[in-house]
Amino acid sequence: MAAFDLLKLSLLLNLLSSSNLSPSNNAGGVSVFPPTCNRIECPSYDVIHTGNGFEIRRYNSSAWVSTQPIDDVSFVSATRKGFLQLFDYIQGKNDYQQKIEMTGPVITEVKPSDGPFCASSFIVSFYVPKENQADPPPAKGLNLQKWGLTYIAVRQFDGFVADEDLGEEAAALYASVGGTVWGNAIAKSHAGEAATDYIVAQYNSPFEFRNRVNEIWLTFDWKDDLAM
Repeated sequence: MAAFDLLKLSLLLNLLSSSNLSPSNNAGGVSVFPPTCNRIECPSYDVIHTGNGFEIRRYNSSAWVSTQPIDDVSFVSATRKGFLQLFDYIQGKNDYQQKIEMTGPVITEVKPSDGPFCASSFIVSFYVPKENQADPPPAKGLNLQKWGLTYIAVRQFDGFVADEDLGEEAAALYASVGGTVWGNAIAKSHAGEAATDYIVAQYNSPFEFRNRVNEIWLTFDWKDDLAM
């Protein structure tokens, strides 16, 4: 069984590192419920607005286990490194030696670099299942993030995520919310950043080649009584 798990992980990492072989086809908005969330646990949220090419969600309070910041010129490479740490974590490499069920999505927070040849900063995170939310196992080199109610603007795209897609997808999301109250809230929330930070959410196993769903997220502050 250990040999089989090692082979499976090796194949998974090879697919992650080769994701640019299958470029994404832009979905142009939000229209698909990730099929993965019918099979594994995903964080719960409410859709509070649907716009032209975007969706506004309010995520409930939750816990995430996150890597330390990873400096890299490649999103694919950084996510691969972070996922390996998180895979070890859910396989029992934590202080409780406890195995944890896989969840979705795996998210990567992106702090863009100032130039094409400079390293960006990436934090890869795993959503903690409800069963473990009250007491997530700690682990060396990983951090626990506690989310309160969190507002997120979302854009979907399909295929395998490639480095060259991300700037275009993030820019498309930012443009689609432009001129709306949501766009104003996003601009205000990210006003102190040299370049707007964003999150990439990936729902599918690398072994899945059909019905792939990925998302770009822009988080922002919002007063609950103003939700539309």
